[in-house]
Amino acid sequence: MLPQQSRVLIVDDEPPLRKALRASLTAAGFTAEEARTGDEAVAVAKQHPFDLVLLDINMPGLTGFEACRRIRTLAPRTGIVMVTVRDAEDDKVRALESGADDYITKPFRLRELIARLKAVLRRTRFDDSAQAVLQAGNLEIDLERRLLRRAGKQVHLSPKEFDLLAYLMRNLDAPVTHVKLLRAVWGPEYGNELEYLRSYVKMLRKKIEDDPAKPEYILTEPWVGYRFRNPSDSESPAPDEE
Repeated sequence: MLPQQSRVLIVDDEPPLRKALRASLTAAGFTAEEARTGDEAVAVAKQHPFDLVLLDINMPGLTGFEACRRIRTLAPRTGIVMVTVRDAEDDKVRALESGADDYITKPFRLRELIARLKAVLRRTRFDDSAQAVLQAGNLEIDLERRLLRRAGKQVHLSPKEFDLLAYLMRNLDAPVTHVKLLRAVWGPEYGNELEYLRSYVKMLRKKIEDDPAKPEYILTEPWVGYRFRNPSDSESPAPDEE
């Protein structure tokens, strides 16, 4: 179920696509408005608050990246999902670095778009910073006691494994870049040690996944980073198709 009056601003320079998205999102329970350019989107965002912005990256004039940065400054708690083109992996990283909460690649299914929008809404409207215990599937992590239980049984984690898993679980359903993970868990001087990070993710998967080769919790975002997903949540978005 959507919170009442969830307002989304659709930003795209293609009128037919804007109209189709507006009709589809309205039918899905959103209140949708349109903007034709990045400049127009920023101007509208200054005048009216939105819960979500669906923002195309490739537009004439003000780029989607710059529009994202400006909207993020104007409305820090507004959810922003950027639309990228397939195989443009650098765009996905740049979108997240510009302040986007998530991205989706063209062409996309409406069902997947709605799942991502709902996931962003949940994150922006729910502050879990005060939670001492986080749960997902058969995992339960106690942040204060630094304990992990899987199906009720305690799982031993090294300090860095615990910090990595805790950070991912706090960012449920959000794509987190390699650099952001490395700096958040290991420190600001890190950022290029991708094999180091992959090794830790591999170790974590062996401890929390039923089948580490087919992970359900820690999903790989190709060339970007990782996304933690709750497999028990039917509304949790699937990984972006490649």
